[in-house]
Amino acid sequence: MKINQFKFHENIVKINNVLCYISGSKVFDKDGKPELQIIISYNNPQRANTLYKERWQIESAFKGLKSSGFNFENKHLTDPNRVQKLFALVIIAFIWAYIAGIAQDKINPIKIKKHGRRAKSLMVYGLDYISNILFNNDLIKLRVCCDFLSCT
Repeated sequence: MKINQFKFHENIVKINNVLCYISGSKVFDKDGKPELQIIISYNNPQRANTLYKERWQIESAFKGLKSSGFNFENKHLTDPNRVQKLFALVIIAFIWAYIAGIAQDKINPIKIKKHGRRAKSLMVYGLDYISNILFNNDLIKLRVCCDFLSCT
């Protein structure tokens, strides 16, 4: 297989007494070395790669919320109302950072490493950008960065 080529086995197979479909693609690992990525799915093997990429975006979002910037799990809150309010604020900040990262990536693209992935996530890129604006008290950039929050 070539890099980023996707193939799937059309017939259902049994793995550990479970019926499933098997698919795969050749990708670069975090060190830039080619490796085979195997995807096991329970339906529609033709879409397994697309669905895996969507799922991976969700995993990346959880990583951003948990350990790559917001550290939500380290808050040790037990009151459900406080957890709910904090989570709402963190989600707003996460979306703001993600949108800022997308905007900044269009202006100054994130470096692509040799394995083909970005050097940092869009969320971290945006969070760094917003942090720099706030720490430097750049009110003009802050206004531009906050425009998406306005309903007008």
